[in-house]
Amino acid sequence: MYSKEVDGRIPHNAFQLAWSNFQEELRALRESFRFDEYSSIAEANPARSALGRAVYGVGQVVVDGFGALDRALEKGQVLEPLRPRPMTVSVEPEDAQGAQLINECQEIRVKLKQLKLSNKAVWDREHAREKAGKGVKTPWFIKGVYLSLCYLLDFLFDNRPVQRFWFLETVARMPYFSYITMLHLYESFGWWRAGAELRKIHFAEEWNELHHLQIMESLGGDQLWFDRFAALHAAVVYYWILVALYVFSPELAYNFSELIEYHAVDTYGEFVDANEELLKSLPPPLVAAVYYRSPDLYMFDSFQTSQSVSNPRRPTCKSLYDVFRNICDDELEHVKTMRACQDSTVQQDIVSRREDGPRVGL
Repeated sequence: MYSKEVDGRIPHNAFQLAWSNFQEELRALRESFRFDEYSSIAEANPARSALGRAVYGVGQVVVDGFGALDRALEKGQVLEPLRPRPMTVSVEPEDAQGAQLINECQEIRVKLKQLKLSNKAVWDREHAREKAGKGVKTPWFIKGVYLSLCYLLDFLFDNRPVQRFWFLETVARMPYFSYITMLHLYESFGWWRAGAELRKIHFAEEWNELHHLQIMESLGGDQLWFDRFAALHAAVVYYWILVALYVFSPELAYNFSELIEYHAVDTYGEFVDANEELLKSLPPPLVAAVYYRSPDLYMFDSFQTSQSVSNPRRPTCKSLYDVFRNICDDELEHVKTMRACQDSTVQQDIVSRREDGPRVGL
């Protein structure tokens, strides 16, 4: 799914994977300093105050310093020579269709850079939802961790919505990994086997989040080394926090996920409303069309515990607007499932689906 060379093949061992990944990420780290990919972050968020200019000044000194160190290590033959990766696409002059395709891709990239997301508008939307009685009741320490994560997202990804969504979807998969881990553990110890169907729901949720993540990757959300570094490390920490939380209180673990998923609903909802015209002018990524328009919606219905079996949800996918609207609706379904897991109504939904589902005639 991600490897360019050996797509789909089982890896030889963890050590080979680790070494291969280290080499790739080391090169990406060096490129980030040598070719200053951080300038794109500064361009999206120009300094608006003396403090901001000072921070950017310090950051530029750090980037230049590491770039100089890398060149020195390269000159001393400690590191291999680094050259920019080729970014050109060869098109024969007579291939008009190929030239048109490249022009269309360039136009799409230009439009993607015009997408905006206001942090203040997201918070206003969340506060309005809470005033309308749709807030999430949660202990103060869970709320504190949640707010810290949200403010971190606001700081790191201001005016970079696609990158923010990629980070959010990378982290959003972790709860389902942790829940499945604990349910497997309970069943392996012989403590509790009734969670088997709950595992299926959580896998379906993770499968859905995986496609959200792939959609953001297709839009370029994971191109910067710093974004990947921040997202993957945050995801690992988040995974273990939720594993520990699930040990002591599954209800609190689900409660925290409900908070995160509702924040995703507010964020995507604001993004769709603020960029509606531009999003409607852009085509859906291939991965989104394959996922939402496939005749085999693999486990798509399984995570939507509030949906009727006789009238399943079948989203459209004709533009990038539809894609983000679908993702927003998906996140709302995750909210409902997380809430059902806290008050045990999810078990009633499982029984209802089993009894009311279609039967094969004999």
